[in-house]
Amino acid sequence: MPESQSSQPAESASASVPSTSDIAATSNGLKVGMKPRHLVMMSLGSAIGAGLFVGSGAGVRAAGPAVLISYIVAGLIVIFVMRALGELVAADPNPGAFSHYAGKAMGPAAAFAVGALWWVQLCLVVAAEATAAAQIAASYIPAVPQWLIALAIMLVFTAINLTTSGSFGEFEFWFSLIKVTFVVLFVVLGAAYLFGWTPAEPPAQIFADGFMPTGISGIAAGLLVVAFAFGGIEIVAVAAAETANPERSVSQAIKTIVWRILFLYIGSVAIIVLVLPWTDDRLAESPFVAVLESAGLPFIASLLAAVIVIALLSSMNANIYGASRMSFSMSQRSMLPRGLGRTNRRGVPVHAVLATSAFGFVAVALNYFWAAEVLGVLLNIVGSTLIVTWVVTLVSQIVLRRRAEAAGRSLPLRMWGFPWLSYVTLAGIAVIIGLGLTVESVRFQIVGTLIFVVALYLVGLVVTKRHPDAKV
Repeated sequence: MPESQSSQPAESASASVPSTSDIAATSNGLKVGMKPRHLVMMSLGSAIGAGLFVGSGAGVRAAGPAVLISYIVAGLIVIFVMRALGELVAADPNPGAFSHYAGKAMGPAAAFAVGALWWVQLCLVVAAEATAAAQIAASYIPAVPQWLIALAIMLVFTAINLTTSGSFGEFEFWFSLIKVTFVVLFVVLGAAYLFGWTPAEPPAQIFADGFMPTGISGIAAGLLVVAFAFGGIEIVAVAAAETANPERSVSQAIKTIVWRILFLYIGSVAIIVLVLPWTDDRLAESPFVAVLESAGLPFIASLLAAVIVIALLSSMNANIYGASRMSFSMSQRSMLPRGLGRTNRRGVPVHAVLATSAFGFVAVALNYFWAAEVLGVLLNIVGSTLIVTWVVTLVSQIVLRRRAEAAGRSLPLRMWGFPWLSYVTLAGIAVIIGLGLTVESVRFQIVGTLIFVVALYLVGLVVTKRHPDAKV
């Protein structure tokens, strides 16, 4: 049985009395410490990272200004997936999230495959983000070895995740707020530049080569690039289990977060395509820096490196949290070693946090020997697991919604236009997969991910057969 604070003696009357949300324990030993604003900022923190600050330039180079269409299409898919996920979470909050729902809809082997895939993905992402942040920091303080910076990062953020969920959520809230504020400031300053309110002259010509310089194929290529940029927003489903009044909290978070993501992404990219020619070589490096320099604001542009480091660290922080809760949930369902499913007196799954962080510490060692190559290798391994999460979420929502309706159960949050919108969203994801198969590097990732999923499913069959007490 996992340890839980509910079994500990009450604090002395002389101690200050914490709020109910800080001390309430869930049935599995986790503590209810998250607030709705924590959920929103955590998802923003995971989704707004280097993919926006740096990777958005690749989409512009592929499609020109028409990349805005790519962002809108990908954004709509994300909105519908999150609405479907919100229906599942509001009705049944669980730290296993997609793994839990896949198990209920498709059996325990599917639950194991999806949970293990997402956990491995996030562990690798944690290692990649620690490496990327260390690389940027090392370029500004070359006297300190990159591996030492990566080690310091891993130690600090592992320690943060060993605090209570409420403390973690508060830290992540302020960390994410910094980069969200910067993105909003970027949109405002970019608009000011376009209106001629900054030191530099506004661009003389906009869309010199037209809105669609590379045609429909460019929009398709841009869609492929930007679809993965929205990854991370789904972590709200994992955090719901440690939130007071999850039905209301999750409903509020789901309803607001997707629109904020769209504003931040599409607003930023709109400024980029209005300011910079789509052929500008600076897009490949840092489109945000290029816009701010063009606007005659080099000092603000110089701050961007610090913001990118914060973005990476914020995302890494949230990913350690999400991956540790997934492994905790799988352990509680007899799919991973029992020790990962235990919590301490503060309701923290210590072993699960340490197991997740272990990948990052391995990356520290790799940084010591092969600093320049580590990041590229990690990013190539991650693959296209986001697509699997989206598909599983929608399939689970369709199956479980039909069961709920057949049983006459009411749901606190419902998917729009069911079932047709769920099917249309699946079709949109199928289009993205089809586009990916036409690009060699992405085809390798998609095929590799599918093979890995099948292998995990087969392992799941063995694990759940050997452990008949395994639950979905």
